[in-house]
Amino acid sequence: MCERKCKGCDYSADFREVHEECGVFGITTGGDESIDVREEVRYALYALQHRGQESCGISVNDKGVIYTHKGVGLVPEVLTDEAISKLPKGTMAIGHNRYGTKRTADVMNARPLYIRHAKGTLSLAFNGQLVNAVEIRRQLRETGIIFHTSSDAEVIAYTIAKERLGCDSVEEAVKRTMEKLKGAISMVVMSPRKLIAARDSHGVRPMCIGKLKNGGFVFASETCALEVVGAEFVRDVRPGEIVYVEDNELKVYRRGKDRPDGLCIFEYVYFARPDSVIEGQSVHHSRKIAGALAAKYEPKVRADVVIGSPDSGLEAAMGYAEESGIPYGVGLIKNRYIGRTFIQPTQAERENAVKIKLNAVSETVRGKRVILVDDSIVRGTTSKRVVKILREAGAKEVHMRVASPLYVSKCYFGTDNTEKKDLIAGRLDLEGIRKELDLDSVAFLPLEQMVKVTPDAPNCGFCLGCFTGKYPMDVSKADETDKYSEKLGN
Repeated sequence: MCERKCKGCDYSADFREVHEECGVFGITTGGDESIDVREEVRYALYALQHRGQESCGISVNDKGVIYTHKGVGLVPEVLTDEAISKLPKGTMAIGHNRYGTKRTADVMNARPLYIRHAKGTLSLAFNGQLVNAVEIRRQLRETGIIFHTSSDAEVIAYTIAKERLGCDSVEEAVKRTMEKLKGAISMVVMSPRKLIAARDSHGVRPMCIGKLKNGGFVFASETCALEVVGAEFVRDVRPGEIVYVEDNELKVYRRGKDRPDGLCIFEYVYFARPDSVIEGQSVHHSRKIAGALAAKYEPKVRADVVIGSPDSGLEAAMGYAEESGIPYGVGLIKNRYIGRTFIQPTQAERENAVKIKLNAVSETVRGKRVILVDDSIVRGTTSKRVVKILREAGAKEVHMRVASPLYVSKCYFGTDNTEKKDLIAGRLDLEGIRKELDLDSVAFLPLEQMVKVTPDAPNCGFCLGCFTGKYPMDVSKADETDKYSEKLGN
C-alpha cells in the first residue's frame, strides 16, 4: 500500500473505476512436443490481459517437474523472449494475469502460485475471491502453516496440500478443498501429471474448456483465449464442477449444475472482452442489447449525436443509437500506446494521466447536444473527467446514459471497488449525481431490464449484488476478510 499522505490524494482512484481480479489459462498438449506450451500460454495471456494488468506469470510442467516464472508488469514486460527461453518446453502449463484487489504490485503476489507439499508439487492460478479466507487461514496456521502472502490463492493451495495427505488423488483433494471454501472460485491446478479446472457452485466467475486439433485440452477464463491458441470451444466448466485431464483424456470428477445461478453480471457489463462468449451469450451482443434497452426505457432527450466511453461503453452506445435513431459518432479516442493503466499519487498527476489516455474528437462534439453512453458509473471520478473533456471540446450539452443500474453496494467476489460510502450512487440521488458530474441529464438502466441483456442464455441466473446489496451466498464474514487483507497490505 502507498504510505504517502499527499494532500487530496486518493491512491485507490485509478483512471478506470473498477477492475476485475484475474485471468487464468491452462493447457496440456497430450504429449505432443511440437506444440510449445510456453508460447501458447503467452498468447493466451495477451488475450486475457484486460482481466489483470498488475502482474503475470507462467508455470511449465516438464516431465513432472514444474518451473515457474512471474513478475510485476504486463505480459510483454514479464514474459519476454529471454524469460520464455529459460523455461523448459514442456507439454503442460498454466498462466495467470493478476489485478490485485488492493493493488499490491509485488512479485510475491504474482501468480501462478507454486508450492511443494508432502505428496509432491502443484501450481495454481485462481480467479475470484473467498469470503471465508480468514477462517480457513486461521485453521491452517494452527496446523503450523506459514503464509508468505495475504492472497486467497495461497489459502487455497495450502488447503489442497493439506487435504492431499488424506486422499489418493489430487482431484479428490481439490474436491475436498472446494467443499470448505466459500466465495467466487474459478481456478486451474497443475500437478506433475494432471491439469484440473474447478468452479464454485454459483458460477460467479467464468471458465471454459477448449480442445486442440491434436486432441490436447485447454481451460480459460474466456473464449477469446481459445481462439489465439487454435482451440475449439467445447463447453463451459459448469458451476460446482471439477474436471481434469489425464493421459490426454478429459474426465469429470464432480458434476455440477447445468447453469450458473450467480454469474457476475459485470462480466457482460464491463469485464469480459467483447469477442468472448460466456454461458452461450455473446458479450458484444449483450452490451448492444443493454444500450438499446437504455434508449428504450430511460428518459428521452433531444440530441445530435451518441458517443460511447471507450472501450466497454462503445457497444452500448451503438445499441443506443440504433434504438433511438440518433446518429452514432466517435467522440472519444483512447490512447492505445500507453502500456499500463497507471496510478498517480496526486490529483494533478491523475488529471494529466487522463489527458494523455483519453481525448475528445472535437469535430464530433463541438456545438452538439451529446449523449454519452457508458457501461457503468462506480465512484464517478472517471465520468467527471470525461464530461470535462467533452465540455472543453465544445459540447453544447452532455447527457449521460448508463447501460446498467445504479451501483450501490460493494462486491465481495473479486471486483476491485470501494466501500459503499465512496460509491457515487451510495451517497447521492440522481440529481446529486447529475450536479457532481456536471451533466445536463443522467439516467441509468432499470434493474428489471438488466437481466434481459442475455437472451441467448435464458437459464442463467446472476449475481446482482453491486446493484441490490443481495448476494448469492452468505457474505457475513467477507468484511472480516477485507479488513484482514487491508492489515496485511493486500
